This record gives sequence, structure tokens and C-alpha cells, in this order.
Amino acid sequence: MPELEFITLQDPSSSLTATFVPGAGMIGTSLADDGVEYLGQRRGLEAYVTAGKTMGIPILYPWANRLSGNEYQVDGTAVSLIPGNGNVRTDEHGSPIHGVLAAYPGWVVTAQSANALTATLDFGADPTLLASFPFPHVLTQEVTLADRVLRIATTVTPTTSARVPLCFGYHPYLTIPGVPRDEWTLTTPAMRHLPVDDVGLPTGNHEAWSGGTTSLAGTTYDNGFDEVPPGAVFTLAGGDRRVDVTYETGYPAAQLFAPPGDALVGIEPMAAPTDALRRGDYRSAAEGSPETARFSITVT
Repeated sequence: MPELEFITLQDPSSSLTATFVPGAGMIGTSLADDGVEYLGQRRGLEAYVTAGKTMGIPILYPWANRLSGNEYQVDGTAVSLIPGNGNVRTDEHGSPIHGVLAAYPGWVVTAQSANALTATLDFGADPTLLASFPFPHVLTQEVTLADRVLRIATTVTPTTSARVPLCFGYHPYLTIPGVPRDEWTLTTPAMRHLPVDDVGLPTGNHEAWSGGTTSLAGTTYDNGFDEVPPGAVFTLAGGDRRVDVTYETGYPAAQLFAPPGDALVGIEPMAAPTDALRRGDYRSAAEGSPETARFSITVT
């Protein structure tokens, strides 16, 4: 694994710290309170860099989760994805998954302070990236840590007249340290559930999800949703510890991931539902009209 720079932010009002690695795709690798870790580490950073195995807080860009095929069209532009080329990775069923920026080294830090970090990526400057997503733009991440809140704002700024589909997301893997998973609860808002088939792709059906609080004892999730209201809060709690994930703006879809036998929960903010890039169910950023999406994680 190449030598990487780790940038650790310090909350000015508490012992909370957050660590990001720009050279490994701007992934968040730690969110810790006085050294006690709240991010699921899974296989670790090396597996993310070498094989795209997610951990911490990775960005999933330009699409989150799976696509149902290797071709898609946007405004008459037909795109063919080639697994193994152009940073395209596939899942065990051959579906392109999580975009092309896993561990991508091209992020440039443009501003940094003790508790804030801004990095940009000129997506249109790399022909390899454009081969999979031919819509030139600049991608900006602004990360701040204050008052026990980690906030991540992502801005898409088109650099040509081509509109840029907004289908990205993040996958914060969260854990409640020192508390057995069977003693955790997950609270979700009311939204719309999008059932998936046996390879994890939406069936096209939908059903109401009333939300509320559920024990994670014996409970697993790999569920997709849309109609997530702006400002929706998802809460993972156990013992005297609590983590709130707030979809502040720009994230009308979600994925919940709570695998069996793993002490973590993924609460994934998504700019569009799974497979939206092929189905056309997404918003776009246009030239002269950048779009910003923002979510936050509060540790109590």
C-alpha cells in the first residue's frame, strides 16, 4: 500500500476526532471520542485501497450500490461499463457496484484547519474516469467537526453544458463501542421501502415503511428506501451511547445495511435510489447551477 497522509480533525468543544485520507479517495477512517472508535473498520484501509472493500466512511461515486447492467444512457449519450477497466468493480453477481472512486488518489486538499477540511477532484481531467461517467465536473467535499457533529457537504459543479446525474452516496459504517450488538437499537424515519431481488436490485415494487425503533437482536438489514424526508434522522443507540445520522439536504434515498455477525450498521445517504443511473430516476446538476448534498453524524 502506498504511503498515505492521514488528516485528523479535532472538535474544538470536545474530545471527538475525525480522520480522513485524501490520497485514498477522501475516505473517513476514524470517528473517535477520546480514542473510542465509532466507525466500523471491517477489513481495514489496506483492503479498501487494494481491493475496494469498504470501511469507515467511503464515498460511493458516481453511483451508489448496484447497477442492473453494464450500459446506461443520459440525454442520448450511451455509456458502456467494462468491469475491471476505468475503476469499475463488480459484486459477486457481476453487477457494477459503488462507482469508480474507491481509494482514488486524485483528491487535492484546498483548505485545512484544526477542525475543517476541503478537498476537490476534477473529474473531467481524468480520461479514465470519464470513460465510465462522461460528464465533466468538479467534485468538492467540505468536512467540518464541531459541537460533536461531523458534517460532510458534497458539491457537484458541472464544467461543460452536459448535465451531471446525481446518483452518488456515502456508506458510514457505524458501531456502538463496548456494547453487544444485540443490545443496540435502530430508529428510522417514515419513508418508502424498495424491495430487492436475490441479487440486491430493486424489483420495482414499493411499500410503506412506518419507521420507529427496532432492536437489532437477531435483526439484519440490506434494504433500500426512497421518499426520505429532508432533515430525516436515523439513530443507532446502545447502553449510554448514541449516534445520529441526519440527512440534512440532497439525500432523498437511503440504504440500511446490518449484516449478521458483524457489529456495525451502515446508514447510507443516497442522492438517488439503487440503479437510478439506469432507470433515470435521479436529479441532475446543470452548468451554472452546482448541487450540494449534506449529511451529518452526531456522537452523544
